[in-house]
Amino acid sequence: MTTRRQFLVSGLGSAASLAAGVWLPRVSLAATGGDRRFVLVILRGAVDGLSLVPPWGDPDYVEAREVLALARPDGSEGSALPLHSIFGLHPALAGIHALYGSGELLAAHALATPYRDRSHFDGQNVLESGGDRPSGAAVGWLNRALVSLGPAPHEARLGGLAIGQNVPLVLRGPVEVASWSSSVLPEVEPDLIARLRDLYSNDSLLAARLDEAMRIDALADAGGMMRAPGKNAMQLRVVARAAGRMLAAPAGPRIAVMDATGWDTHASEGAAQGVLASRLRGLDGALLALKEGLGPAWSRTIVLVCTEFGRTVAVNGTRGTDHGTGAAALMLGGAVRGGRVLADWPGLAPSARRDGRDLRPTMDVRALFAGVLRDHLGVPESALPQVFPGRGRVVPIRDLVGFHEAA
Repeated sequence: MTTRRQFLVSGLGSAASLAAGVWLPRVSLAATGGDRRFVLVILRGAVDGLSLVPPWGDPDYVEAREVLALARPDGSEGSALPLHSIFGLHPALAGIHALYGSGELLAAHALATPYRDRSHFDGQNVLESGGDRPSGAAVGWLNRALVSLGPAPHEARLGGLAIGQNVPLVLRGPVEVASWSSSVLPEVEPDLIARLRDLYSNDSLLAARLDEAMRIDALADAGGMMRAPGKNAMQLRVVARAAGRMLAAPAGPRIAVMDATGWDTHASEGAAQGVLASRLRGLDGALLALKEGLGPAWSRTIVLVCTEFGRTVAVNGTRGTDHGTGAAALMLGGAVRGGRVLADWPGLAPSARRDGRDLRPTMDVRALFAGVLRDHLGVPESALPQVFPGRGRVVPIRDLVGFHEAA
């Protein structure tokens, strides 16, 4: 039997959606490294790292990539954008490439989680749980990091925010977080909110949840939240800009997670033009919109873009790529010590590939995560074994953080 209280608790997500255009399963506060921000962007579907950060100077690159090979950085249309040494950036990412020269963009290559099979579901599970194998874990590494930071004063800002209708595994756990997404629902009349407040006045749980929903709504409105349908590039930019403004707000969250699907390019992937290039242009615009929304807070922000695994070196029969192993990641923000590429490059020769087909990983992506947690958010190094459980110790990468302005 469902009691009235259970019904109201289970229905509060709908009430909050009506009130704020947000599904709010759980909210509370957490300390998050002072006034610094961290945004994790997960590209679901396994983005092709050899196109995202093309190793154009590898002697085997052109032959291995065939129709997917990008031209060396020579300034011509469609050529790779220059990074350090043998590496470049996909030409569709021209907007964020400008950050490389200012030291606000860092690329990492030939990295992976400990997972070595090619299932999207299991790969994303390992990426988000922080462990070394697929599991039924209900807690993600970013939530464990929030646990290690301890509770914040009651008047402090929101601890974590998922940009989307669901809280991804990486952010789930004992520390309660919020989620927000743009909504097609109509605006709610103020008298309905007043009636809800009266209804919940004697229920501390429901009253607190409604207050948090209204708080996020105010942040979203201040950020210019668009209540309109669609998932095209314009919508993505609008959502990212609004998320940035929410993160920049004095009472806003300091940690956020965004994700995007559609990176599983088995067919017609394309090089400078094509399916992947179109998606990368959308990503480029969204990251610049996030920067715009953050405003001065950008100088204290790190954005980390990652994926569950990479793709095959060779092109398949449908002019795309299949599930692989080694991948690439991007870090950008005013708090990044960028202008460089992190890679212990294994090479693309057939004899250097994993199983003769994949880019061989030489770096654990969790080492990037751990370096950001420790040196940017202030997670104690002694807590990292609990944040990233498993058989081996995750050694954080040093010197990832370098502020370009006084915080």
